[in-house]
Amino acid sequence: MKKLTYDELRNMYLDFFKSHGHKEIQNASLIPENDPTVLFTTAGMHPLVPYLLGEKHPAGTRLTDVQRCIRTGDIDEVGDTSHLTFFEMLGNWSLGDYFKKEAIQMSFEFLTKHLGIPVEQLAVTCFAGNEFIPKDEETASIWKECGLKDEQIFFTKEDNWWGPAGITGPCGPDSEMFINDLSKPACGPDCGPSCHCGKYMEIWNDVFMQYNKKADGTFEPLKQKNVDTGMGLERVLRVMNGLNDVYRTEVFSDVIAKLEKISSKTYTGNEKLFRKIADHVRAATFILGDVRGVKPSNTEQGYVLRRIIRSAIRALKQLDVNDNVLATLAEMFIEKHKKYYLELEQNKAVVLEALEKEETLFKRTLQSGLKEMEKVMARLGDNKVIDGQTAFHLYDTFGFPLEFTQEVASENGIKVDVDGFKKCFEEHQAKSRAGAEQKFKGGLADHSEQTTKYHTATHILQAVLRKYIDGNICQKGSNLTAERMRFDFSFGRKMTPEELALVEQKVNEIISADLPVKMEEMTLAEAQASGAMGLFTNKYDAEKVKVYTVGDNVSKEICGGPHVEHTGTMGHFRIVKEEASSAGVRRIKAVLE
Repeated sequence: MKKLTYDELRNMYLDFFKSHGHKEIQNASLIPENDPTVLFTTAGMHPLVPYLLGEKHPAGTRLTDVQRCIRTGDIDEVGDTSHLTFFEMLGNWSLGDYFKKEAIQMSFEFLTKHLGIPVEQLAVTCFAGNEFIPKDEETASIWKECGLKDEQIFFTKEDNWWGPAGITGPCGPDSEMFINDLSKPACGPDCGPSCHCGKYMEIWNDVFMQYNKKADGTFEPLKQKNVDTGMGLERVLRVMNGLNDVYRTEVFSDVIAKLEKISSKTYTGNEKLFRKIADHVRAATFILGDVRGVKPSNTEQGYVLRRIIRSAIRALKQLDVNDNVLATLAEMFIEKHKKYYLELEQNKAVVLEALEKEETLFKRTLQSGLKEMEKVMARLGDNKVIDGQTAFHLYDTFGFPLEFTQEVASENGIKVDVDGFKKCFEEHQAKSRAGAEQKFKGGLADHSEQTTKYHTATHILQAVLRKYIDGNICQKGSNLTAERMRFDFSFGRKMTPEELALVEQKVNEIISADLPVKMEEMTLAEAQASGAMGLFTNKYDAEKVKVYTVGDNVSKEICGGPHVEHTGTMGHFRIVKEEASSAGVRRIKAVLE
């Protein structure tokens, strides 16, 4: 295998697929636009959902990119050698173009000829079949044609099926690729990629979207068959450099070294804490520095951001680091990644200020927790046990980790009902999961008729705000459901009742005029020259974009859609509420009736 740098691996992947007719597309924001079903972009395919469903992509049918991703489900796993909250995903797609044979052949070629992985070290998994879908013998036979032996090919049901994202929609079998660590013995007679013993490490996944799941639970072949692949850049970098720890790669190595200096402790022996700090600071840096960056809060993306920042602070405290150091570490990640993500440098001051503020705030919170802890211990009397519900209250309300509660209690000869805490925590998680299931029930993107209307309404609302309230206003975020829209925009004060009435009136005038909504494809340069609004960070000059125009020029924006064809179908626009979202950002909640 070849030793590769971060830059080399990144460029090698993109150049390989461009040489096979793929067009490099922009990486999308970490915060999905107009998508109420997810908090963050979780995979490279997420921004491409409309095109996987059949909409034509401006760049064609073969695409490739490096997509920044956040997976909140991995937060609790961070601390081992491979899990990350934020990561970069190398991806390539076929939108109704090539299918299994070509995708597998390209995957095999890149792994063996370009990365230099010996064929005998590869292992793959294929779909074992179920009562509805047959065993994927086709994929297995293609891998054999490439040179893999029977003992390198494994079949599973659960691990080799993707989707649908919601109750219905595109889905299909996938084939995962693994590196087999030949130096490690098998854990037993059934040892394989699914046993997670550490002998096998997943490196790539090819998803073959060939079915549509219907509401009655049956499947039908998709008219447009797609290929969606994903390869974690950091994990591959680890493998290529013969490392057993992703945090030993150049992505993290200088930050780890800085942490050793700051804490006067070594990485060896404190791996879990060092990893958690490095991962969480990197994730927070990218969320704060995003073009649609959010601030720490107690809801949605802001809550996740606050959670990972505070987790990093707790880990620093366990390393006996009491000074504010998050901004220092974030600056190192900005320097490392700004070449590919220009917004990190542009939003550097925002990132550093937010981290400094949150670090100071949480330290005060911990002090409040200590005061509450003192009250709790004073109330105990002869009962020298803090019950689980109280311990969880300290955690949930004051951000006081269980280990902190145990530490303080132990110093005072008091025990903590850990089992009771865990029970409360599990109940809390169950409620959170239920909420998440509700959040994700629509799949990766809700393109219903009603949300399509709301999507168009955000464009009209922004145009009206800019024309009648302040020409410098620009969108800072949005969230749509089938029931309502939420629109965040840059504005430094509360709007007056008269202004809100005017905005509502002008939006409804545009809707009532039944204006056509026109879509044109053009290059980014042409779109900018035409006056179209949009987020221009990390766009490629040669890439075609979609520009939606309402009327003769009521609104003109670069956007992926979807939109109504005529405004007259949208209904009556009514503003429900106008409020502050964050410093310098206001929020309008509205409905279409």
